[in-house]
Amino acid sequence: MVTDEPYLLLLTAAQIILVPLMLQQIIQINKTLVLFTWVTMFSVFFLQLASSSVGQTVLAFIYLVFTFLVALYGLKRFLYRGFTNWAEISIDFGMLYLFVGGLWFFAYITGINTGFSPLITWLTAIHFHYSAFLLPISLGFLGRVHEWSWFRWIVPIILGAPMLVAIGMTFWPILEVISVLLYILAIYSLIILVFRTRFPSRLQAFMIRVSYCSLGVTILFSLLYALNRSFGYWYISIDFMLKFHGFINCFFFGVFGVVGWAVSPPVSKHDGWKFPVSRIRGNLNETGHKHPGLVDDLNDFVNVEYLPDTIVHFYEHTEEYKLFASVKWATWFKPLAVVYKLISNKVQQLNLPLSSKNTEMTGEILTVDPIIDGRQNPRAWIRKVKGSIVFVAIYSQHKSKGKTYMNISLPLPYSSMVGVLQLDAQNDSLILKSEGEEEGDAGIYLTVGKAIFKLPLSEHFLIQETEAGSLTAQHKMRILGVPFLHIHYLIQHRV
Repeated sequence: MVTDEPYLLLLTAAQIILVPLMLQQIIQINKTLVLFTWVTMFSVFFLQLASSSVGQTVLAFIYLVFTFLVALYGLKRFLYRGFTNWAEISIDFGMLYLFVGGLWFFAYITGINTGFSPLITWLTAIHFHYSAFLLPISLGFLGRVHEWSWFRWIVPIILGAPMLVAIGMTFWPILEVISVLLYILAIYSLIILVFRTRFPSRLQAFMIRVSYCSLGVTILFSLLYALNRSFGYWYISIDFMLKFHGFINCFFFGVFGVVGWAVSPPVSKHDGWKFPVSRIRGNLNETGHKHPGLVDDLNDFVNVEYLPDTIVHFYEHTEEYKLFASVKWATWFKPLAVVYKLISNKVQQLNLPLSSKNTEMTGEILTVDPIIDGRQNPRAWIRKVKGSIVFVAIYSQHKSKGKTYMNISLPLPYSSMVGVLQLDAQNDSLILKSEGEEEGDAGIYLTVGKAIFKLPLSEHFLIQETEAGSLTAQHKMRILGVPFLHIHYLIQHRV
C-alpha cells in the first residue's frame, strides 16, 4: 500500500485533481482525451489500494504515459511558435516538466534505484508537479492577463529554478540555496505584479493573490531548510517541511490557484504566424532572368525622403554596386563557427569565411517564379566568395497591420530560415532589424513543413553613406541576446 504516510497524498492530490483541472484550461478537450484522463486519474487512485508490485507498476506506467503525452503537446505548441511570447513559453515548459515529475514518480513507485533514498525520489516527483508544472502554467496565465516589462526576466528564473533546486537537493546544497534565493526574488516580484493586475472578477483576483502570497510564505521556509542543509543554521526538519510547507503549497497555492484560473480562464494572445513563407527548400534550382535590385521601390518600406540617394539607389539597383565584407566571429563562438563551416561548405548556405580579412563578394540577382516560391515578386540574391556560394537569399515583402516588412528566405535542407525585417530611417541612415517588436512579425524563423519556429536570434543592419556612391553597412547578430557575429560591408558604385 502506497499511503503508509499521509504526506504522500499531497502528490496524489496534484495528480488526480490539480493537474487535470489545469490541463483542461489549456488543451482543447475531446472524447478520447477525456477518457484517457479519467483512466489516468483512476490509475493513480487505485495505486493507493494496490498491494501487488506488478499492479502498482502498471498503474504508475499509465500515469507516466499520460505525462509523456502532455509533454509532447507542450513541445508541439513550442515548435509551432518558438522563442516568442513568454507567457506561452512558460506554459510549454510547465507541460514538459510534468513528464520529468512522471519519471520520478514512476521510479518511486517501482523502487528503481535512482541513487537516492525513496523520500528524496518522492520529493523530486512532487517538486516537479508543483514548482515545475503548476507554477509555470499559473505564471503563463498571469502573462496572458497582463504581460509586464519585468515578466521576461521572471519567467526564465521560474523555469530554470526547479531544475537547479532539484540538482542542489541531490548533489550540491549551496546551489539549492542560490536557486531558492532566485525563487524568492521572482516570487515576490510576482506578488507585486498580481496586486497590480486587473482580473476579470474580484473572486479570481482574490484567489490568485492568495495563491501567490502563500508561495511568499512557504518559499521562506524553503530558504531556511536549504540554509540548514548547507550551513547548519536555523534548523527546519524535513517532517515540518512535509506537513507545513507541503499543506500550504497544496491547498493555498495549488487549489486556490487552479480554481482561481478556472473562474475565468485567460485566452492566449498568440494566434499563430500569418505572414507568407517561401515554399522553396534545399537548393534553388529554378531561377529566371536578371533583376536590377533587391526591391522595386524602397519607399514601400520607409520614407525615402529621410535617406541619402545612394542608399535608395543601392536597394533598387543593387547590381550596379561592388560589395566587400569583413567577417568577425565572437571569440566564444569561433569553435562553433569552425564546426559549422564543415556543414556550410556542403550546403552552400550561410557559408561565411572564418577569416576577418576584407573580401569581395560577387554575385547576381535573379527572379524567382512566384508560383514556386509562394510570395510576392521574389528574387534571389546569390553571393559568392572566390566562386564559392556564401548566401542564397530570396527576397520578397509582405504587409501586416499597416507596416511593410522585408521577407527574406534562406533555403536549407528540408527547411528554410526566414528573416522578417522592419525598416526605419534615422539620422540619414537606414536600419533593418529583426528585434524590438512584441506583437509584430519581425524576427528570425525556421520553417519545417507547416511549423514556423521563432529562433532566439536577432540581427541588426545599419547602412550609412560615406560619400556619394559609397556606403558602409554594419551587420550584427545575437543569440539569446549575446553577440556572436559582426560583418562590416563596404559598398561602392561601379564606375
